[in-house]
Amino acid sequence: MIPDIEAVRPGTPATADSLSPLFPLFQIIHADDSLLVLNKPPGLLAVPGRGADKQDCLSRRVQSLYPDALIVHRLDMATSGLMLMGRGIAMQRALSQLFERREVYKRYLAVVDGRLQPAPEPGGWGLIDLPIAVDWPRRPLRIIDAASGKPSQTRWRSVAFDEAARSTRVELEPVTGRSHQLRVHLQALGHPILGDVLYACEAVQALSPRLLLHACALRLVHPATGVLLSVESPPDF
Repeated sequence: MIPDIEAVRPGTPATADSLSPLFPLFQIIHADDSLLVLNKPPGLLAVPGRGADKQDCLSRRVQSLYPDALIVHRLDMATSGLMLMGRGIAMQRALSQLFERREVYKRYLAVVDGRLQPAPEPGGWGLIDLPIAVDWPRRPLRIIDAASGKPSQTRWRSVAFDEAARSTRVELEPVTGRSHQLRVHLQALGHPILGDVLYACEAVQALSPRLLLHACALRLVHPATGVLLSVESPPDF
């Protein structure tokens, strides 16, 4: 039986009017008794980091409204877009199991340097299949490492080429979920993401004041209802 589809689009930002001046800049896209879908802005940590100056993050901001909200997955600080949180330990566990079984569909949009030619496969989708490992001397950076890297796959499709900017808009679907996977894989293709201060050269970093990478779509069968929850969030670039 095909589950019903609940389509959800971006909602009202949670700003100073709904919280306080200390809690701006994120959107509650979807909220129910079991889970939350948030839109994380770029430059905000997903979870607390090390040090007193890294305690402000999306999870803590959300928990000021929903104290039972627990993290399920993360986005890089520089990446914007959709994040999922479970309400309570049981739902956090159920959602985590969906991620482990690769039953959560995720799509990203990025703008990369240069002309990325469409892949020859049907539909224009290509597959980057390159193992990723921690670059221990330069942690937290990652590298492609055929000997010790973990299997890592990303599906990609060129959407549009901007002749004036010499950049390509790309759709990305991570098959695996390694740290920095999309950024490392695109760098390996020779097309780093604009504004990427970790993996792009200074000239490409300077092309954007932020990393042009956004988690734009999320789809999963809701563990509590059995309804297919489909969420979209267009990027602001």
